[in-house]
Amino acid sequence: MQLRFGLALTLSTLSLVGCNSIGINNGSLDYKNTTTLEPLKYPEGTIVRPATPLYPAPVVDALALENAPDYANKAGNRFDLPRPEVAKFASQAEQMTDATASLSPPQLLTDGNGNPLIKINGNSAIIWQYALATLSSLNHQVIGQSKNAYEATVKSDNQSYVIRLTSVGSSNNIAVFNVDNSFADKAKASELLTQIYQNWPA
Repeated sequence: MQLRFGLALTLSTLSLVGCNSIGINNGSLDYKNTTTLEPLKYPEGTIVRPATPLYPAPVVDALALENAPDYANKAGNRFDLPRPEVAKFASQAEQMTDATASLSPPQLLTDGNGNPLIKINGNSAIIWQYALATLSSLNHQVIGQSKNAYEATVKSDNQSYVIRLTSVGSSNNIAVFNVDNSFADKAKASELLTQIYQNWPA
């Protein structure tokens, strides 16, 4: 009785683990052998509504297929996704933590003309991410962002303003402008910047 139980247990264990360790083909690489099928043809005289495919198959360049990564196991008969590079992710997280730790607390100041601004020392990219996160938490509608500069257009009280981050070395200033690049009304700019200052995530 014990022999039968032991044999059954061994076979069931091998059936569960064996597929992965032995490398039996499970059909996970069959997608490489797919072929293009012709569109469905209807009998003549049949009235059919025009059908547009929801997910048309993309046309892939042959050169791209030749240089595509090969996610197969050593035996070449099973799909095998490579393991993530833990050390790389860890180093990126450490760099982000170091950059965040080096930020100075934000300061509400005014320039020589009395225009309000927020001054922060540190990495401009991290500061801008924090600024966007703060605007999002304040539910200000961001209606546009520059691809070439740290600036975003927001709508407040049915008026559009540009929040801009400028940097000189490690010193960064956040100020509020009108869409024509003139400084925004000091009272309105002060209100927006005070909200950003009070809700700063760092």
